Amino acid sequence: MKIVIAGAGAVGTHLAKMLSVENENVVLMDENEERLGKMESLFDLKALVGNPTRISSLKAAGVDDADLFVAVTPDESANITAAMLAHYLGARKTIARIDNYEYLQPKHRAYFTSLGIDSLIYPEQLAAEEIATSIKYSWMRQLLEFADGALVMVGVKVRDNASIINIPFKDLSRDIPYHIVALQRDNETIIPRGNDVILPNDLVCFMTTKDRISYIRKICGKDRFTEVHSVIIMGGGRIAVRTVNLIPDNIKVKIIESDMNRCRKLVEMVDDHVMIINGDARDPDLLLSEGIDHTDAFIALSDNSETNILACLSAKRSGVYRTVAEVENIDYISMAESMDIGSVINKKKLAASNIFQMMLNTDVSSVRCLTFIQAVVAEFPVREGASITRHPVKDLGLPKGANIGGLIRNGEGVHVSGNTLIQAGDHVIVFCLEHVLKKLEKFFE
Repeated sequence: MKIVIAGAGAVGTHLAKMLSVENENVVLMDENEERLGKMESLFDLKALVGNPTRISSLKAAGVDDADLFVAVTPDESANITAAMLAHYLGARKTIARIDNYEYLQPKHRAYFTSLGIDSLIYPEQLAAEEIATSIKYSWMRQLLEFADGALVMVGVKVRDNASIINIPFKDLSRDIPYHIVALQRDNETIIPRGNDVILPNDLVCFMTTKDRISYIRKICGKDRFTEVHSVIIMGGGRIAVRTVNLIPDNIKVKIIESDMNRCRKLVEMVDDHVMIINGDARDPDLLLSEGIDHTDAFIALSDNSETNILACLSAKRSGVYRTVAEVENIDYISMAESMDIGSVINKKKLAASNIFQMMLNTDVSSVRCLTFIQAVVAEFPVREGASITRHPVKDLGLPKGANIGGLIRNGEGVHVSGNTLIQAGDHVIVFCLEHVLKKLEKFFE
């Protein structure tokens, strides 16, 4: 597959690196030669200096035979224009990164499609949705729903009081209402086998049904966690605005923003139940005066990853049990997890997971990258005659690093064992390492 990426910023370079590992034909273009840096020498891709809003530059990038064109420059207008031109020149699918939430409204979808833009990506909205979910389920690291909750993936960090630690997987009851698809220990992602055990502080991914979430909470030793009733947000950027619009009105929210002009704008952008405070959220005295020691959740959304990590650590010391940090430097994610700061949000990975769905040949219903584990969860619809229907799961020969977490049949979640025979019409939920995703396509063809 040939993929042209316009914009060598944070999202573009991260996506290019991921796709080059997949052995895709990747062209990364940017007006600024410095931003392209050493990408061509370090990764299997072509780096091209050019303006994506110019037809000559797009032709030089080869968009006329591109399977996918992705415009992720910092300029929303340039992205929309570039995607329109790429479609005009022959690109099969186009994606544009935007900064205006209004464009995502369903009533505008047909208009952008008519312009030749197949999908719009708004990373700040994706991050806000992730944060809002983490506030709703304060004891989890991540929750993904499939088929309106027929199946869910729950990511939890287990402690030494969990009832499932130090028990070999082969000794767990066959009747347990969940399937553990993976766990993260230190910096290693483990696809568990019979002799593996869960250790304290492992990050564990469960596949289960929505009615069994409370059971997962119990066996992970998370009963003591209470619901979130109050939140302090550090930073009043776009993610903060989208987040407070998703948080229920019964939760008290304070946004602490250091820029007075931004505070004035925030007052007009958020509901009346949100309190806007002008100040520096790194100031311990200010946080104490705003009741940090009686706050349930603290969300750090400044432009600086290090500041967000340190702020969450400070909030933890003040007694806040639920913290969320926006960490845009991918190199810091594993460090943040090892420091046990709570949930980590990364816009680049969230945007990449959406774009992954567009790059697959198979009709994949959804693909999500997991922030806390170097992996993805994908939902594959099963077609009539697909090779995955020909043998029981244990005999399919799935690639190493892939694990079927469950399936949805006739709208209901079904647990999968080695003897399960997948049928046409099923939707299969597959957990896999990022580089394995493309290898799964042949099983659904």
